[in-house]
Formats: sequence, structure tokens, C-alpha cells
Amino acid sequence: MLRSKTSIVLGLAIAATAALSACGGGGDDGVAARVGLSKPTVRVIHAIPGGPNVDVLQNGAKTNLLNEPYKFVSTYRSVDEGNQLFSFNVTGTNTELGRATINTHTGHKYTAVAMPGSESAADVVQIDDPFEKGLFSDKARVRALNASFNAQNVDIYLTTPAVDLNSVTPTFAAVAFKSTVPASGQDSIDLNGGTYRLRITTAGSKTVIFDSGTLTLANNADWLITTIPVDGIKATLPNRIKVLVARGDDESQAGLELVTQPSQ
Repeated sequence: MLRSKTSIVLGLAIAATAALSACGGGGDDGVAARVGLSKPTVRVIHAIPGGPNVDVLQNGAKTNLLNEPYKFVSTYRSVDEGNQLFSFNVTGTNTELGRATINTHTGHKYTAVAMPGSESAADVVQIDDPFEKGLFSDKARVRALNASFNAQNVDIYLTTPAVDLNSVTPTFAAVAFKSTVPASGQDSIDLNGGTYRLRITTAGSKTVIFDSGTLTLANNADWLITTIPVDGIKATLPNRIKVLVARGDDESQAGLELVTQPSQ
């Protein structure tokens, strides 16, 4: 009986590996991750427009993430379980912009986002993603973060391009400043791959303050949609925002900046 069960598990793993390879599953979306057996992983994001380049430190020691500019999104890095301190220093100095201590667990993926704080410091938001994804699922996984102090509560719509916003509810409703939807500790939402349009309104309104135009969301994509002030920490105009998309499925252009497009 034990041998039979082992064979079944092995067969499922082989089939899942083949399925993931066929539909573009990457190293961060393998079988071990989907069954919750992978080592914890952490990625870091530099989301401070106009901010200095940064060196990333882990537990006080420099990593190989050095002199990284705004829009930088690292790949997921394996770490040990337990408290892991990640800090962002101005490149080549001991001047720390911000830090986050992440309590890591097997099977989880974590993100530390350096976002606009004050002129001399960054706020660092951490996100815990349990990554509970079906073994054979090819759904894309999406989450939203509001890093815009000048647009402190927003509704975010990710729809097919021609949809009238008056006919739908937000994909991510009432996303507050420094908060994510779904919240840290909950799974990202699942969406089918395809053609989408990202529109953002002030919470409870249908007045669009950001419109991406047409986007392609791939099968098995892993997106963090982050709103940020167009003018960085010196922003004074309310609701003047742009979007940084961290794409876990595309290492060649992981940090994709979107600016609002003319009305369609």
C-alpha cells in the first residue's frame, strides 16, 4: 500500500512538472512551492520614484543586490525559516533608508517593498503570500498595494478592456495607503490569463484617476500591482499616480512601470 501511494504521489509530481513546463511555470512556481514544501523565499522591490539607488542587506550583511535603481524587482531568494532582516541602504553608504524583519515559514513567499516615506527615509511594507495554488492550475495570481500617500484609498479594477466600470465591482476594493488587498497572510486572487485593462478610481467613485490601456496577463503570472505618486515623495497633487507592476513570471522585465493612457 505504501509503495502504491508513493507511486501515485510521484506520478502526480511528474505530471505536474510536465504541465508546468508546457504552460510556462517558472522556478518560483514549481511543484514544491505548490504543495507547500519549498523553502521560504523573499524578493525585494525598490518602489521610490526619484529615490537613490540602494544596496540590499540581509541580517546586516550586503547581498549581491547592489546599486539597484527605482523599479528594481529581485527574483525570489531562498532563505532559512525564522526572522530575516532586510534593509535598504543608500548605495555605497551606511545610510539606511528603511528595513523590515520578516518571520519566514516553509512554503511561503514574501515581498519587502521600499516605498515613499519621507525625504530622508523609506517605508518598507512586507507581504506574506502563503502561495496556496492548485497543483495543475494555470491561473494568474494578482495582488494590489497602495503606496500613494496622495491617493490614500482607491478602488482598482482589472477587467476586459471594453467593460463599463458602472457595471462591475472593484477587483480590489478600498485599498488603503500602505495596505494590500488581499491582505498580507492571505493568498493573491486567481485570474484567467488574457487581455485586461487596469483602471483605478478613488474609493467608492467611478471617476478614473488611472487608466493603463490594454495589458496582457499571462497564464501562471504572479503580479503585484503597486500605486505610487508620479512625483515621488514631493508629490502635492492628489490622485496623480502611476503604477509599478512586479511580475514574478518575467525576470527580464520584472519591474514594469505604467503611466495613465488617454481615455479610450
